[in-house]
Amino acid sequence: MPLTTSSSARSHPVAECFDVAIIGAGMAGASLAAELGPDMRVIVLEAEDQPGYHATGRSAAFWEQCYGGPEIVPLTSASGPWLRDHGFLGDRGALYLARQQDQPAIDEFFRKFAGADVSPVQIGRDQLESHVPGLMPEWDRAIHQPQCADIDVAGLHQHYLGVARANGARVQCRSRLAAAKRHLDGWDLQLENGETISAGVLANAAGAWADRVAQIAGAHPLGITPFRRTVVQLRTDPAPPADLPLCLDISGNFYFRPENGKLWLSPHDEIPSDPCDAAPEEFGVALAIDRLEHVLDWRIEAVEHKWAGLRSFAPDRRPIYGYDAEVPGFFWFAGQGGYGIQTAPAAARLGAQLLKGEPRDAMTQALDVKLYEPARFAKASA
Repeated sequence: MPLTTSSSARSHPVAECFDVAIIGAGMAGASLAAELGPDMRVIVLEAEDQPGYHATGRSAAFWEQCYGGPEIVPLTSASGPWLRDHGFLGDRGALYLARQQDQPAIDEFFRKFAGADVSPVQIGRDQLESHVPGLMPEWDRAIHQPQCADIDVAGLHQHYLGVARANGARVQCRSRLAAAKRHLDGWDLQLENGETISAGVLANAAGAWADRVAQIAGAHPLGITPFRRTVVQLRTDPAPPADLPLCLDISGNFYFRPENGKLWLSPHDEIPSDPCDAAPEEFGVALAIDRLEHVLDWRIEAVEHKWAGLRSFAPDRRPIYGYDAEVPGFFWFAGQGGYGIQTAPAAARLGAQLLKGEPRDAMTQALDVKLYEPARFAKASA
């Protein structure tokens, strides 16, 4: 359902009127606001003291085409040229590390991505040693993804916030949604600070809080579940080479990458969580270190920093873009899991086109909208 307007009278006055109110000022909300353009009155409502406090500010910051699976590849691939052209990608490369017993997982990887627009290659121990010094002997093969890149997450987020503001959007922090009432011509929104706002469309870009926002608006939750992921920053001997690729376990048990002479490491954990200010648990930190010690013959001198973030997935692990199947004027832009950063340009462009009822362009024309529409859950339960 594209955006429409009506001249119907409201039952009570409101403080200010907007075409679109976006809940959440992380990467999702900021990018969507920017893509909506200057022809719409947009307000972005952020519950925290600053935009991007949760998942956006805790990203592992890489662009890897195969990350997220074949159904995410089109979004990632469509976003890559824009990210590179705008200076947000830096060369890195990726290795999916494996042992002899992991060859079936490698074979499955190639089968899974056979029809995708990616070109991974398998390499052996000799090539691995030139990429990863100190690799334990049993890690004797890998899948090489040379196109993988680092993402300047903070720069990208600030770019979108800047474009949104330049287009006239208001980004308002400390503005948690408390209530939402639907009228014929849109929404009256009550914030916890007592402020009331009117909007034609309510866009749900609330990340881990997406289902809660849906409930406030009278829409059915779609089963978006937050999962906690742990990351630690280590000081090691030797220090990781600056050109060390992103290294991922083919079986999904770890990934690590260099960052300013330190090593960022995750045990690739996914612990179901309530929406919250996620904090690392000691078990997750210990698990990460234990797994690394079975991969690299490096000495860990110190855990310098540790943090956790929430990755929010729909039941089928695909993002949700589009108008709710039952509640008019309620737009979903959520469930982007751990790939919301690397897919942000194409996702936001597609989201804006769907919200405004506009045709697709060169960036989005190859995307299969049906993979991401909210109505797929209504159909599944019918």
